Amino acid sequence: MFTVYVLYSCEFDKIYIGYTSDIEKRMLSHNQLATKGYTIKYRPWKIIYTEIFESKSEALKREKQLKSAKGRLFVRGLIK
Repeated sequence: MFTVYVLYSCEFDKIYIGYTSDIEKRMLSHNQLATKGYTIKYRPWKIIYTEIFESKSEALKREKQLKSAKGRLFVRGLIK
């Protein structure tokens, strides 16, 4: 099982879209463990949207859709 997720940083008004096979471990990494990368600059993050997929290829396809211009409009709509 793979989870496509959208994170939101209220403090910085930033979004992050990704996928993982272990959402709990991934959130720990985004908010505490990681020492480099995009997400460390905008902590704390909260999950605002998730979708579950059975295959990695389905998750990657949906992640790509959410990262498109139309997908980002959908994500910004979730925030408001």
